[in-house]
Amino acid sequence: MKSTVFVYLIPMIIIAALTSCESDDNEAKNGRLIVQITDEPFPHDLVAEANVTINKVEIRSSDAQEGSPYQVLSEDEISLNLLEFNNGVTATLADIYVPVGEYNLIRLFVDKASVVLNNGDVYDLTIPSGAQTGIKMFIEPSMVVAGELTSELLLDVAVSNSFVVQGNPDTPAGINGFIFTPVIRATNLSYTGRLVGVITNQEEMALEGAQVTVFAADTLHTTTFSNLDGYYTVLGLQEGEYDVEVSLREYVTRQIESVEITEAIATVLDVELEAEE
Repeated sequence: MKSTVFVYLIPMIIIAALTSCESDDNEAKNGRLIVQITDEPFPHDLVAEANVTINKVEIRSSDAQEGSPYQVLSEDEISLNLLEFNNGVTATLADIYVPVGEYNLIRLFVDKASVVLNNGDVYDLTIPSGAQTGIKMFIEPSMVVAGELTSELLLDVAVSNSFVVQGNPDTPAGINGFIFTPVIRATNLSYTGRLVGVITNQEEMALEGAQVTVFAADTLHTTTFSNLDGYYTVLGLQEGEYDVEVSLREYVTRQIESVEITEAIATVLDVELEAEE
């Protein structure tokens, strides 16, 4: 009886060992990739929603000449109101294990897009190429996926540049429609930092709706707005120096030069605004 059990256990141990080796080998060959999306806020009081429906997400290996260059990350249909995802809030488009290696391009397939005004008017938009060939974005710097590690990629949608108003934007009656021209920046979060802080007045009261504009080498890089509690967040800033401008109606605009952003660190920049006389 003892001999029978021993003989039975040997192949079981061998199978378990082989399975463990195979599992370890698979983990070494794959790394976890998370793709998130956010937006640069759309500072227009008349707009309630800026909607997109994404039905496919693919990524391309830097070594594109070998085999199929694209790998599917998601084919789930995801509908988003982009105005809900700003100031550090993101939506996850994909969370998947992919082969280790370097990836330099991602593309989104957008099936639908629309704008809804506060008065209820809806504008369905024509998709230029997103439904057929995908919206392509180069990843800078390239995304390196390593075994047993998690890599994060952020897609930052410039909503004000992507949903271009036609006509007079001052009143709903003056708006003739919108043109959808997607402007999206793909950022490797593994090599970036973030800028956070709170905007207050001289009485230390939180200020909502203050526009925080970030410039890189005198070029507009991104914007966001403070929330109800005065807090703001800017994600996906590559390491280096930036100039920051904070503005709000009835307050004096503040300009802060040479704000240092460090990789993988949250740089805190609290700003006090002075009321206009």
